[in-house]
Amino acid sequence: MGQTPFAVLAGKRIFFGLLSSLGGHLFNLGIFLLDFVLFIYNLITPDRPAGHVVLEGHPGAGGKWPQYVPPKQGDSRGSCPALNAMANHGILPHSGRNITFKELSRVVNKTYNFAPAFCLFVPKYAADMLNRNYWTDSFDLADLDAHNCIEHDGSLLRLDTAEEPVQGKIALPLVERVLKAGTGPNGDLTPADLSRLLGQRRVEAKKANPSFSQATIHRFFGSSNAATLLTIFGGKLRDLRTFLTEERLPDGWEPYVRHQMGLTMMEFNGVVLKVELGVQEEVDGAIEAAGRERYAANGTKKTA
Repeated sequence: MGQTPFAVLAGKRIFFGLLSSLGGHLFNLGIFLLDFVLFIYNLITPDRPAGHVVLEGHPGAGGKWPQYVPPKQGDSRGSCPALNAMANHGILPHSGRNITFKELSRVVNKTYNFAPAFCLFVPKYAADMLNRNYWTDSFDLADLDAHNCIEHDGSLLRLDTAEEPVQGKIALPLVERVLKAGTGPNGDLTPADLSRLLGQRRVEAKKANPSFSQATIHRFFGSSNAATLLTIFGGKLRDLRTFLTEERLPDGWEPYVRHQMGLTMMEFNGVVLKVELGVQEEVDGAIEAAGRERYAANGTKKTA
């Protein structure tokens, strides 16, 4: 077989590249439009009654969660406490393995009351980052910790991968710091608390980790994780202690967001921005300066 002429080969690559990009943009546009419709629907409809956020027929209805069983050797767990908790309760496979992306969308919606568009967009993004097909492929929970895809340095609740490669391991000192940081009523967490904690964590992680990196999107992933504590868990210390130290859903717990269509990306991103834009260390130079002493000790000229 003869070699394909360069012009034909280049033309095909450009065409299919543009087609794929256009398809992705159109898909995302559709998701954002759906999310906006759900946001408006939530504004004009009454919330679900307290005690009935998780619908009948689904695990957790009425605050009755399936039996909690800690992970055993060979089970897959990752850096996301919310997904680990679902596996520990058997809402996802307890092994944490061979989970389809479509199943993840369904159970996150039913368990945590994230809006349907939210629950499609995030698993689809994860599938794309792992070079897998959202509609047909599956994953293990630990797969989601491919470094600098979604998992990132400077995480609020996990040590950096350079220090702790097993991201499914709970970093209890970091968790305890979060649990002791609340300045709200009864020690509950506020957006300002999470901004302060994120800034502190980013500085110390950069100082400790010579390979530290954190792109803008990873900063917002960190703020998104923090915003989940404030929205789905209401920042409530009494629930967060069980959730973060054991990765267990407390008896009687239900999501604090009671909207009929769940927590939309539009509403959620407002909280994310409030947390991220409140990180003082991002503007006072503390993060930029962190770790410079390491280069000075090695004889490398310090920058201004």
